[in-house]
Amino acid sequence: MSQPPREASVRLDLTVEPSLSPDLDTARLEALIGSIVKRELPPGDYVVGLHVVDDETIKALNAEHRGKDSHTDVLSFPLHDPNGMRFVLPPGVPAHLGDVVVSYPRAEEQARDFGHSLERELAYLVAHGVLHVLGYDHEDEAERVRMRQQEEAALAPLGLTR
Repeated sequence: MSQPPREASVRLDLTVEPSLSPDLDTARLEALIGSIVKRELPPGDYVVGLHVVDDETIKALNAEHRGKDSHTDVLSFPLHDPNGMRFVLPPGVPAHLGDVVVSYPRAEEQARDFGHSLERELAYLVAHGVLHVLGYDHEDEAERVRMRQQEEAALAPLGLTR
């Protein structure tokens, strides 16, 4: 008797900068990240880092890693090779796909500017960052449209559509 195919298992490794005290629905964010990874990758055990920071921290990271001395809303640091190359890991050790860094103050500001909830804005930024970790980009119009469709598809099951 064969066993049913196994799904991807995704763990969220969350850190929040000590100066912040955001009201985060971590279960919902973990479900969001899990749904994206499960749709994009084969069965396996994975970890995604999510770091919620202030504006100065994300500005410093943006300058250090992208050479842009400006604030931004989200940064992604992929460790995943979208072409399928994977590190060999010991049994039971999940593959770390990468890290997503979100500016909480920027998310608050953008939620107000766009007229939707902070929860939706945070979920959107996390989805955007995770898709970057998995190899998506938006350098041209076709890529931008494809990525936007994936973001909205990830938010829909959580009731966070526009």
